[in-house]
Amino acid sequence: MLISEILKERNISKYQLAKMAALPYSTVCDACRGVTGIPRCSAETIYRISKALGVTMEDLIGEAVTDAEQADDRSNFEIFKSNVCHRVKDNGDLKFIEEVLASDDIRKYFEKGWYTEALYLLAMLDFLSRENDIPICTQYDDIRRAKLQDTVYPTSLYLTSLVTKNALMLREAYDSAIPEFQRFNIVENEVRNVI
Repeated sequence: MLISEILKERNISKYQLAKMAALPYSTVCDACRGVTGIPRCSAETIYRISKALGVTMEDLIGEAVTDAEQADDRSNFEIFKSNVCHRVKDNGDLKFIEEVLASDDIRKYFEKGWYTEALYLLAMLDFLSRENDIPICTQYDDIRRAKLQDTVYPTSLYLTSLVTKNALMLREAYDSAIPEFQRFNIVENEVRNVI
């Protein structure tokens, strides 16, 4: 769903949307015109626009993501992680689990070769299942045997370790990572504290 279409349907101006979403007018204009392209906007921008319009982030990026998937051009992994965490926060653990299982996105991502996304989503599913005392869904047992060759760290942590020349912080983050993520060689320490 394009932002400009929603605005036209609801008779809302770009300026009004900018105020409702607490975003710069230029950011909203760029997103509406496609200069930035909604999949390339920050997760926070997409989140603010979706909340202001009363639609999901998926509604906003769905069409653009479908086009990107067809071109095999996926969005930044940090944005993907943020979107997943926001979905958990907005929908709650049980609804998120239900939606992931119904969509079968884990299998779809894995079959496309998007292993990082597939394993992150599977780790989140397993983590939330453990947190809520729900039996682990066995339909992804074949994928659970996979592991990323290189460790995936949060970008900010990785860059900080490079700048400070402190590789120990990466080791400490790895050692304290959530086990369901660590199993796939993904360092994730916090999935609930999202803005």
